[in-house]
Amino acid sequence: MTTPLKIDFVSDISCPWCAIGLKSLDQALERVAGDIRVELHFQPFELNPQMGPAGQEITEHITEKYGMTSEQADANRENIRLRGEQLGFSFSKADQPGGGRSRIYNTFDAHRLLHWAGLEGAGKQRALKEALLKAYFTDGENPASHDVLTRVAGEVGLDTARAQELLASNLFADEVREREQFYLTQGIHSVPAVIINDRHLISGGQPPEVFEQALRQIAAAG
Repeated sequence: MTTPLKIDFVSDISCPWCAIGLKSLDQALERVAGDIRVELHFQPFELNPQMGPAGQEITEHITEKYGMTSEQADANRENIRLRGEQLGFSFSKADQPGGGRSRIYNTFDAHRLLHWAGLEGAGKQRALKEALLKAYFTDGENPASHDVLTRVAGEVGLDTARAQELLASNLFADEVREREQFYLTQGIHSVPAVIINDRHLISGGQPPEVFEQALRQIAAAG
């Protein structure tokens, strides 16, 4: 008999540790699949809600926001790339085609699209989330571009005409902002934040073993 658990994965498309955290969580879920049944939902969080439509060069952004030197920023990106590689997620290097994370972009419209995908089914939302992370971190695409968002939606089986209509409007803007505000009021100020059964919080891009242990302990406690 499997134990049901609800997981809310609070994250941003432009957050590399969210991509790492999701891959780690996926591996943990594979390990517990025979014992635990998970209902996974993706919740919105914007690291840079005031970011303009043109975005900002990544090293400039990191040095301004976090006070790092450009050398520290480069070392941090390489550490992230290696962590991703260990988990099977590819962060492209700056000297590769596309340049990977050459810029930071606004992700609000991506979150609106993800909200809609969740209404279409948990499987659609998960597929879109994974595809958007790949589009940005692996392929170096702009997750604020409506053309990119529409194409990626179609690639995971969502209706592209409906996606275009949504992106051209303000549909689900209020719902996304409400969810973002909810998690801020709950004390979530960094991501990824993995919330299990609305009570247990695991912060950061933890290794699969950490997620697996937590899932088993929570399931055993009932």
